[in-house]
Amino acid sequence: MEDDNIQIGNPAASYDDDSIVHLEDMEHIRLRPGMYIGKLGDGSSHDDGIYVLIKEVIDNAIDEFTSGFGKRIDMTINFSERKVSIRDYGRGIPLLKMVEAVSKLNTGAKYDSKVFQKSVGLNGVGTKAVNALSSWFKVQSFRDGKTRCAEFCEGELTSDSDIIDYRPDSELEATGTLVEFVPDSKLFGNYHFISEYVERRVWNYCYLNRGLTFYYNGNRYYSKNGLLDLLEHNMEGEPLYPVIHIKDEDFEAAFTHVNGQNSDYYYSFVNGQHTTEGGTHQSAFREGYARVVKEFYNKKEFAPEDIRQGLVCALCVRIQEPVFEAQTKTKLGSTHLAPNNKDGSNDSPYLKTYVHDILKRHLDNYLHMHSDTADILLEKIQRNERERKSIAGIKKLAKESSKKASLNNSKLRDCHVHYNSNHERRLESTIFITEGLSASGSITKSRDVETQAVFSLRGKPLNTVKSNKADIYQNEELNLLHNALDIDEGMENLRYNNVVIATDADVDGMHIRLLLLTFFLKFYPELVRQGHVYILQTPLFRVRNKQKTKYCYSDEERIEAINSISNPEITRFKGLGEISPDEFKGFINQDMRLDPVILHKDFDTQGVLTFYMDKNTSERRAFIMRNLRVEDDESIMV
Repeated sequence: MEDDNIQIGNPAASYDDDSIVHLEDMEHIRLRPGMYIGKLGDGSSHDDGIYVLIKEVIDNAIDEFTSGFGKRIDMTINFSERKVSIRDYGRGIPLLKMVEAVSKLNTGAKYDSKVFQKSVGLNGVGTKAVNALSSWFKVQSFRDGKTRCAEFCEGELTSDSDIIDYRPDSELEATGTLVEFVPDSKLFGNYHFISEYVERRVWNYCYLNRGLTFYYNGNRYYSKNGLLDLLEHNMEGEPLYPVIHIKDEDFEAAFTHVNGQNSDYYYSFVNGQHTTEGGTHQSAFREGYARVVKEFYNKKEFAPEDIRQGLVCALCVRIQEPVFEAQTKTKLGSTHLAPNNKDGSNDSPYLKTYVHDILKRHLDNYLHMHSDTADILLEKIQRNERERKSIAGIKKLAKESSKKASLNNSKLRDCHVHYNSNHERRLESTIFITEGLSASGSITKSRDVETQAVFSLRGKPLNTVKSNKADIYQNEELNLLHNALDIDEGMENLRYNNVVIATDADVDGMHIRLLLLTFFLKFYPELVRQGHVYILQTPLFRVRNKQKTKYCYSDEERIEAINSISNPEITRFKGLGEISPDEFKGFINQDMRLDPVILHKDFDTQGVLTFYMDKNTSERRAFIMRNLRVEDDESIMV
């Protein structure tokens, strides 16, 4: 018998001719920005959209450089106006097609592999996305004694000078392209640029393009030795042996071992693009390196993880028409050095075979010629093997207990979307590490269950400054934490893009932050180095009357709010548990304030941990006394 009350779908939604909608290029980018630049963000994260916009413009300038045109790039960022200006000295965009080149999708010269053999941007999208997602965008091209300048608003053309005569002030300025833009705050919110993120990208461009001079806000960046410089400038600790530097046509790698690192770590690139998530070229190197070393020592029983543990490597390959797994190009999917032929055949070598053959020739020769390095490497591998076997039993028991606990883990309230998946929202995946049940309760009730997980600490975690890996496996709380992150075997399986420490804004909360940072920096520094760790900023004050409410994150904001609200009621939040779930929802949404934990390239991790987190010393007591601040609760009364 049929039930007339059963309905499937939305009966009010009709599917007819009016349902078919056509969006122009710029409209589509603005409606679906995630398809083009990944996530939007506010600039707190190194992979937020505003940095992708910068990268897209610079990539075009780099493609000019690698094609042999223009050895210099100038970039300025006006932080107060949030305006980015990038000038290259290449050939300049052809003037007749300049407007189309920055405003029409699937328009560009990079479809012609004769013009750009090994370019990063092959989809005709980059500057179009920058244009569409900017409240103001300007492009000006200089070539053949002529210039053309056009301006846009939200991707719509607002002015065009047409082609006019141009007299350069110097020979350098005779050709090239100038792009200026302001990311649209209607899309990116109250965003801000973090100079360290930009500077890191600038350095990478210089490491990968020897001979390129890059000026950023008046400072000169230049690398003489390429990936060798990158590794030496960013390495944690002293190398166990001199850096091995291999260059062979379209392949370059620099690598060595360091002590105290949990796994192997890579700075990997394809055609100058930083592939932060690796891909087929990185997998080929990992596998090929372990195989060559094993064959050199004639030790079939060596485990690949023992060979690679402590390895740090900077790696770059250049291939034709690379296939990336997303528009943001953070993971390589190509398996061959060049694309398929028109007849469907593929005579191009496998990337895996290509990398392995290079390593077989160069690394095997190097180890035969440098017996001192070969002896040090052998000792390191054997030491890794002994350490692995010594804690194998403890690790097995810890994994079994964590699996049992995970079945009914009251500490973890997981989300549905994870970073190590292919979900379109994977970059939003976040885990909040909180103190106590009240704080985690507020976040749990107000979170987005699709992308936000909560891990609750029961109090202050173990101070791990003097701990070893066995201590971590035997500590139930930290064992559950690193299993929740799934980073024990390396970063490839990381489950959350954003690891957010969410503690109270008091002395105990600050102590817990430091204990967690000590744990991450000592055992999983790559988690911090790759920009996944943040501190959640929650409001210190609520200033309100019946008509208006303002949340304040500092004394300055509190005073400003008091001056703008008549007869205000002022609340000082002393713990996250005091903030209701309804209020908390506004503090962990897309506009949440996150302070990234950034490691500067000259940061002395071991020295800092020893000074601040090891046993008390007279030097540390003197430092505390010099920097002691006493806050008077009376100062917040009105």
